[in-house]
Amino acid sequence: MTTKSTLLGASAGLVLALAAGPLLAQDVTLTIESWRNDDLPIWQNTLIPAFEASHPGIKLNFAPTAPTEYNAALNAKLDAGSAGDIITCRPFDASLALYQQGYLADLTDLEGMANFPDVAKSAWSTDDGSEVFCVPMASVIHGFIYNADAFAELGLEEPTTEAEFFAVLDAIKADGSYIPLAMGSVDQWEAASMGYHNIGPAYWHGEEGRLALIAGDAKFTDEEWTEPLRVLGRWADYTGDGYHSQTYPDSQNLFTLGRAAIFPAGSWEISLFEEQADFAMGAFPPPIPAEGDQCYISDHTDIGIGMNANANNPEAARAFLNWVASAEFAGLYSNALPGFFALSNEPVELDNALANEFVSWRQNCESSIRPTYQILSRGTPNLENDNWLHAANVLAGTETAEEAAKAIQDGLDSWYTPGMYE
Repeated sequence: MTTKSTLLGASAGLVLALAAGPLLAQDVTLTIESWRNDDLPIWQNTLIPAFEASHPGIKLNFAPTAPTEYNAALNAKLDAGSAGDIITCRPFDASLALYQQGYLADLTDLEGMANFPDVAKSAWSTDDGSEVFCVPMASVIHGFIYNADAFAELGLEEPTTEAEFFAVLDAIKADGSYIPLAMGSVDQWEAASMGYHNIGPAYWHGEEGRLALIAGDAKFTDEEWTEPLRVLGRWADYTGDGYHSQTYPDSQNLFTLGRAAIFPAGSWEISLFEEQADFAMGAFPPPIPAEGDQCYISDHTDIGIGMNANANNPEAARAFLNWVASAEFAGLYSNALPGFFALSNEPVELDNALANEFVSWRQNCESSIRPTYQILSRGTPNLENDNWLHAANVLAGTETAEEAAKAIQDGLDSWYTPGMYE
C-alpha cells in the first residue's frame, strides 16, 4: 500500500533532482569533436575530471582529428549522422556555414552566453548578431618564440623592426650553429597563419585593412597586401635545407630540439614547447615595417564549442556547454593551456610567464583577426585555402609575391561582390 508520506517523499526527491539538473536515467557519454589533437592530455588530465566531478552521470570523450583533416572529416561525419554531440568550432565563416546547413544548434538562449561580451560572440554569431551557435572559448595571439639561450650565446636582442629582424636572421645564419627560422612549406597553413597573417597586419593596418578588403576598398594586389608576401618570400633564405619537404611537426621538432633559433608562432605552441624544450624561451611581437610605425598583432578569436543539432544527448550537452561558459572552465583552460586566452567576462590570472608576455602586447599593439575568416571564405575558391596555397608557394619560391597576390584576388573576385551579404 502506498502511503501519503511515501508519495510526499518521492515528490520531494523529484523536486530536488530537477533542481540539481536534468534527469539522466544512466550515464551518458558526450563525444567532443576537435582539431586540437595537442590538447588531448589537458582534456584527459584536467578538464574532463573537473567536469565529471561536478556532473555525475555525464562522461566526456575527447576525440580530436588532425588539424589539416578536421574540416573534411567533421563534414563527412555530420553528413553521415555519426558526429559527436559536441562540435569544436572554428571562428566565423566555417562554423556559420555549418549552422546555416542545420548542423549546429542555436545556443542563443544558453544561460552561459551571458558571460561573454558581444565581440567574443561575434565569431560564432549570424551576421546580424541575433543568433549565437557556439560558446566562445579562447583567442590566440601570433608572434615569434625564440631560443633565449641561443640569443644569449650569440649576443642577440629581440628585434622590433623588419630591418632588425633580418639582421638577427643574418647573424644566426652567419654563425651556423642554428637554423634561423623553423618553418616549412609542406602543410601550407603554416606559411599563411604563422607567416603571412602573422606579419601582415602591420602592413595593411590591422582591422582597417581587413574591413577595407570586405568592403571592396582594398585588394590583395595593393601594395600593403603584397609587401608582406614579399617579406615572407625572403624567409626562405633562413629556413634551412630541406624546408620544401618540412611539415609543421618537423618545424616544431627542429625548434624544441634546439636546432632552430626562432619559431614563427601562435601562442598555442607554449604548452608543447615548454614540455619538450630544455632551454629558456622568449617571445617578441611581429616586427614593425619601420621605426615609429604602429605595432599590430593578430589576436584571433580562435576556438569555440557548440552542439550538434542532431545530438543524441542534448540536455547533457547543454549542461557541458554551460560549464564551458563558466569562470571555473576559463581559469582551468587558460592555465592548463597557456597561450589560449579566455574570452569570458571573468578575469583570469595567468600563471605562465610566456603566456603573460604574449598577452602583454595588447597594451601597445593594435589587435586584429585573420583577414580570411569573416565573410570572405564563404565562396569557391575558398579564400582561406587560397591564402594557404599561395603563401606556401611564395615561401617555396615557386610563385612570386605579385603572382600570388593576383591569384588570391582573382579567386576572390570570381565569386565575391562587396555588400552581397548585407
